[in-house]
Amino acid sequence: MDLDLKRLAHLGIFLAAAMAMGSVNGAGQAPVVNQGQAAAAADDQRKTAFALEQQGKNAEAETAWRAVLQGHPANAEAYAHLGFLEARQERYTEAVPLYRKALTLNPAMPGLRLNLGLSLFKSGAPKQAIQTFLPLLKSAPPSSPEALRLTTLIGLAHYGLGEYATAVPYLKQATAADPQNLPFRLALAHSCLWSKQYQCVLDVYKEILSLNAESAEADMLAGEALDEMKNTAGATEQFRAAVKADPREPNVHFGLGYLLWGLMQYDEAAQELQAELANNPDHAQALAYLADTDMRLSHPEAAPPLLEKAIRIDPGIELAHLDLGILDADAGHKEDALRELKIAEKLSPDDQNVHWRLARFYQATGRKDEAKAEFDKTRSLQKAADETIFKKLHEAQEKGKPADKAPDAPLSR
Repeated sequence: MDLDLKRLAHLGIFLAAAMAMGSVNGAGQAPVVNQGQAAAAADDQRKTAFALEQQGKNAEAETAWRAVLQGHPANAEAYAHLGFLEARQERYTEAVPLYRKALTLNPAMPGLRLNLGLSLFKSGAPKQAIQTFLPLLKSAPPSSPEALRLTTLIGLAHYGLGEYATAVPYLKQATAADPQNLPFRLALAHSCLWSKQYQCVLDVYKEILSLNAESAEADMLAGEALDEMKNTAGATEQFRAAVKADPREPNVHFGLGYLLWGLMQYDEAAQELQAELANNPDHAQALAYLADTDMRLSHPEAAPPLLEKAIRIDPGIELAHLDLGILDADAGHKEDALRELKIAEKLSPDDQNVHWRLARFYQATGRKDEAKAEFDKTRSLQKAADETIFKKLHEAQEKGKPADKAPDAPLSR
C-alpha cells in the first residue's frame, strides 16, 4: 500500500511525542565511534570532521567527511556520518542511500540500522522502515527502552500506512509503557476506530479523559464510535461535548450538524453547519448539507450558491448534484436537471433516492419507458445502511489541508 501523505502529515504530532521520550529524534543518534578504527585512522581530516560535526557546522563537516572518503573509499564510518548530517538537516531521502552504503560496508556498526529506519520513516517510506525495525525489535531485550522505542515506531509506521488493525497492539504497548502520553492514546483511539474496534475506542477515550478532560478530539472519536454502534443519541451528546470543549476544532460543528440533520432537527443542524463554515468557509460537506437543510426548511433560494460552491471545491459530493438536479427540475431547466441527476447516479449508483428522482424526472417529461426502468431500479435496490458520521468526517478530512508537521526534537549524538 502506498503511503497516504495526509495521514503521515497528521502523524507528525505522534512522532513528536515519540521524540520526547528522549531516545528518538529526527536524525537518529550519531554513529558510535569504533575506537579501534579511530586509532588506526586517526588523521587530521577525521578529527576535523568530528569537531565540525560536534559544532553543528554541517556543510564543513560534510566536506571533511568526503575528504576522508577520498583517501579511504570503503570507510563505513564516513558514510554513516554523512547520512547523519543529511538526516540532521531533515534531508531524510538523501540520508537513506548513505546509511545503506555504510551498512553494506559494516553491517555491525552500532545504531546504524536504527538510523536507517528513522530516515526511511521520515522520508515517507514506513513500509521499508518497518522491515528495518522488526529485526531490531526481535533482538532487543524485552521491556527495554530500545524495545519500547522500536515498538512505538513500528506502531506509528503501520498507522501511517493505514494498517490500523496491525498498529493497535503496538500502540497499546506504547501507551501502557507511557501512561501520561496523550498523543499516543489519540493515535491508538484513531487506529481502533478505523479498524472498527469500537469498544477499544471507548476504553481509550476514558483513559484520555484522565489526562485531558476537555479533549474535543477525544469526544469526537467517542462520538464516531457510538454512531458506528448505532447509538445516535450517545454520538450526538459526545459531539455536543466536543463543541463545548473546543468550538474551533476542525469538523466538530459539521459532525454535530450532520448528526442533527440525520435526526431531522434541521433548524439546529443549520446553526452547526453555519458555525463550521465560519471556521472554514471552504468546507464542501458543510456547504452541501447546509444547502440541503435550507431546502428542507423551505428556503430553496438559499441553496444554489452553496451547492455550486461545494461542487467547485469537491465535484464528488453526490448530495450536491442531486439537490441541484431537484432545483433545476423545479425551475424547468430540464437539461441541467438531467445532467446533475445523472452525475449523482454515477457517484452513487445504489442510492434509491437518486433513481426515484430520475424516475420522477422522466415521468414529468413524458419519457415513460425510462421512468419505468428507474422506478424498477428503485424497487429492486436495497439501499446501503445510512452513512455514518465516521464516513462523512473521513470524506471531509480527506478534502482538508494536512496538519502541519510537528518540529523535530533537538538532536543528540
